[in-house]
Amino acid sequence: MKALIIGGAGFVGAYLMRYLKEELHMEVTVTKMPQEQIEAENVKVCDLDILKKDDITGLFKAEQPDWIFHLAAQSSVSVSWKNPALTIDVNVKGGSNVLEAFRESGIKARMLLIGSGEEYGHILPQETPIKEDNCSRPGNIYAATKACQNMLGKIYADAYGLDVMMVRAFNHIGPNQTPMFVVADFCQQAAEIEAGKREAVMRVGNLSAKRDFTDVRDVIRAYALIMEHGKAGETYNVGSGHAVSIQEILDTIVSFSKADIKVEVDPAKLRPVDVPIIEADIRKLVECTGWKREIPLERTIEETLDYWRKEVK
Repeated sequence: MKALIIGGAGFVGAYLMRYLKEELHMEVTVTKMPQEQIEAENVKVCDLDILKKDDITGLFKAEQPDWIFHLAAQSSVSVSWKNPALTIDVNVKGGSNVLEAFRESGIKARMLLIGSGEEYGHILPQETPIKEDNCSRPGNIYAATKACQNMLGKIYADAYGLDVMMVRAFNHIGPNQTPMFVVADFCQQAAEIEAGKREAVMRVGNLSAKRDFTDVRDVIRAYALIMEHGKAGETYNVGSGHAVSIQEILDTIVSFSKADIKVEVDPAKLRPVDVPIIEADIRKLVECTGWKREIPLERTIEETLDYWRKEVK
């Protein structure tokens, strides 16, 4: 069995390639942008720009993978507000290119498009936890682009008979995540305070928002199980099934810290629009694959903080 990961240089890609190689014993090829670096043993690495459709088609034909994971994305909500054009180019145009290349190549493979729980957007109180068939009301530019990718994937599965499945992944966290995301950001700040590299003030955004956090290692197991058991044209929520407030995340990090930390709201970290609660209904995933969460949130936070302690020394 052979797997191709499109956009493997990021946080999730590193965990996914390791899992496919070491746990599932698959042959793995990963793509990256020319300026990116991937350090992995016994993994084939290729440069690929998903805005160049013909290059994707050629790669599919050359590699003949059994599984294709499309991870390449501009995945930051905050960046999407600052650079909407880039977000649209990478997530919508790039996603369209990947699907069209899949169709043109004629290869026999399964493809998983990685979307986001942010796609659901402004959820009504009675809609929580959110099911896959819930109305999508994206509340930010990143979410809108991922919702578009999801719709394109469904169309290509139905219209062309392609074996394409979609996930809406809720917040996934863990060691080595970039600090543009909230848990890594807080853990980095806490580690820098402990090391005496910044004043003992944690700068935060909106603490009342509730999100569904899952360890990245549990998330990539879900991706592999969907590849094994999922149905073409279907969307699967991937999350813990339980939302917690950013305040709870902060409190947990502070409780693990060795420093006396003061908290201040930083206006620069506040989003123009922030959805109050996003929580996944994961029954479809569980019934289809048997997946269950294995790593508790507290362990993930502690390991992420330990990671940053080593990084800031």
